[in-house]
Amino acid sequence: MAEYRILNKCGRAKRAEFHTVHGVIQTPVFMNVGTAAAIKGAVSTDDLHEIGTQVELSNTDHLHVRPGDGVVKQLGGLHKFMKWDRPILTDSGGFQVFSLAGLRKIKEEGVHFHSHIDGKKIFMGPEESMQIQSNLASTIAMAFDECAPHPCDRDYMERSVARTTRWLARCKKEMERLNQLPDTINPNQLLFGINQGGTFDDIRMEQAREISEMDLDGYALGGLAVGESHEEMYHILDVTVPCLPENKPTYLMGVGTPANILEGVDRGVDFFDCVYPSRNGRHGHVYTRYGKLNLFNAQYELDERPIEEGCGCPACRSYSRAYIRHLLKAKEMLGMRLCVLHNLYYYNHLMERIRAAIEENRYPEFKKAALEDLKVLSGG
Repeated sequence: MAEYRILNKCGRAKRAEFHTVHGVIQTPVFMNVGTAAAIKGAVSTDDLHEIGTQVELSNTDHLHVRPGDGVVKQLGGLHKFMKWDRPILTDSGGFQVFSLAGLRKIKEEGVHFHSHIDGKKIFMGPEESMQIQSNLASTIAMAFDECAPHPCDRDYMERSVARTTRWLARCKKEMERLNQLPDTINPNQLLFGINQGGTFDDIRMEQAREISEMDLDGYALGGLAVGESHEEMYHILDVTVPCLPENKPTYLMGVGTPANILEGVDRGVDFFDCVYPSRNGRHGHVYTRYGKLNLFNAQYELDERPIEEGCGCPACRSYSRAYIRHLLKAKEMLGMRLCVLHNLYYYNHLMERIRAAIEENRYPEFKKAALEDLKVLSGG
């Protein structure tokens, strides 16, 4: 069983350790997204070690379709398959399934949908999602939920959240069964439940209290950063996080920008993930303490400085903005790779700075200064 230990609190910000079968996660943490068991941008697991990655995140639906979770199980599970010896979290596939609005049909037992690869009919419900994730043998499995559309009327949201809660109970029961089977690769697999409810305060809060009673290993807030304003998202965190158990990790799914993370930590969030650093990196957009640069801009053609002065990432240690811009313009894969490595290093080390600030009881001052710094390049 996992152990979550709070080391210090600064306001609602928590500095904690989460002990798992694959190692200790220092929180707050940013999980690096490797949807199909690889970070897009030609980043290896050796690279992930070098840039300070704690947790890698892979996607259940994508790996179920290709190469197949049965194949991954035969090859010893995701850790062995991708040569990664630290924690892995697998998303349940729910978000991907529900983004296929025209290709799926939701019923109480689960969802019928068509593969995004070959159009083949697939069924996934709570039990199937748990079985796939058990085959993948991730450290943390996410419960199967419905990410309702935004905006959404109250009646649909109430029915959707009630079904998600029923599905969570089925996920928990199936996970307990799978962890006891003799051929299960990771019998210590953990389960995180997901809070839904869109921007309806009362629905969020009521469901948070209800799922807290299930005594899961951790709790996530889903269905945010899907179109609502940042202010709406922060408000939902303000009212919902206090309704979740403080002695369990809290995960804000799919979020976000450096500013989003700084605000989320301030509201008691431990875990974050987002495709921004890798996706933006592949398009030449790189993060710095003072905001974001677009290396395609002509102003960097003769710029011999690294992406960020003082950065210890593989790109900044060796290469100039001018050279990386040339690689990007020439469509050389090395350009994308260097930008992705820099961005992930930046995110991982932003979390180190956040953890240090909470430990030293100076998080409010740190957050304020960091948010001001992020505005420098945008002129305010």
